[in-house]
Amino acid sequence: MLSSLQRNAYIAATASTLVLVLAIVVGSRRLQNFDPALVGYLFGTIFACFGIAYRFACWLQRPPTWRFFCRTGEILFSRRGPRLIGIIFSEAIQKLLLQRFILQRGKRRWIGHMTMAWGCLLGFAVTIPLTFGWIAFTLKQGTTSIYVANAFGFPVLQFPLHSFLAFLIFHVLDWASFAVIFGVGILMYRRITNPGLIATQTFRDDWLPLVLLMAIAVTGLGLTLDYERLKGSVHQFMAITHELTVILFLVWLPFGKLFHIVQRPMQVGVDLYRRLGAEGEQAVCPHTGEAYATAMHIEDLKTVTRQLGFDYTRADGSSHLDLSPRGKRAALARAHSKARQESGGYFG
Repeated sequence: MLSSLQRNAYIAATASTLVLVLAIVVGSRRLQNFDPALVGYLFGTIFACFGIAYRFACWLQRPPTWRFFCRTGEILFSRRGPRLIGIIFSEAIQKLLLQRFILQRGKRRWIGHMTMAWGCLLGFAVTIPLTFGWIAFTLKQGTTSIYVANAFGFPVLQFPLHSFLAFLIFHVLDWASFAVIFGVGILMYRRITNPGLIATQTFRDDWLPLVLLMAIAVTGLGLTLDYERLKGSVHQFMAITHELTVILFLVWLPFGKLFHIVQRPMQVGVDLYRRLGAEGEQAVCPHTGEAYATAMHIEDLKTVTRQLGFDYTRADGSSHLDLSPRGKRAALARAHSKARQESGGYFG
């Protein structure tokens, strides 16, 4: 039998997948603009959607995550919400777009992560709409040299087939592949040469994401090389190899390290929670008389621990969680002292 958590996650994942399928059918004009050659990529993406939605729903139902999520919603829809829009955008730019938190760990690491991340995002931005049939390229009626880019069945751009713009558009995935190869190469080199990483890394969590991304980028460039230089002589091999690597990546995505891509935007809400908590009432330790955390955080901590089956309420109605780390150590020392005193000896 499924637990309530699994059942809710299954319902959310099924609903998300059905919405995606409906969007594909509608956006591609009832599959009129869908390319049958991309059917493997399509099913891989649909599976990834189900897996990501399922895992995200499970993660969101965890008491700490759900508490942060609810608090963030309360903050955004409170009176303070409108004045926080600028802060939210600033945090999103710093944490998500520029990834400044990685820059603090090293410039080379940041360059590798940025090029890899933006190469992947560029690739997703192009391939997902193409796979779904939301974007399609057709020849302008009555011509053989003018291409028309259609979005959701509506023409949005025309360009000559042999123009510089056409070169940029048709090779956009190559630019993304070069960025991914460059970034992944930096990160692989770091994992080969850093003693600390060598001692702690695992293939599944640390190397597999890099290997898959490198394989996708290299085989993608292989398709272009075959088309441009080899006259299609190895097209079938390269196409199947590239498709297999992409599908493997999509199937693995919900369960691997790169799932943090889906979780990372929530960090903006956590930072907002901390910022507003620091501006509000502070929790004061009854033992030391000093503020040690935000009152909102301590109250949420009490709620979450009760939900997890831990009740730290004391006989007088207070809670052990009201104590700061220093206060907890002092309380533990007093408890030890009392126990030894009652036993009749401090050192026996």
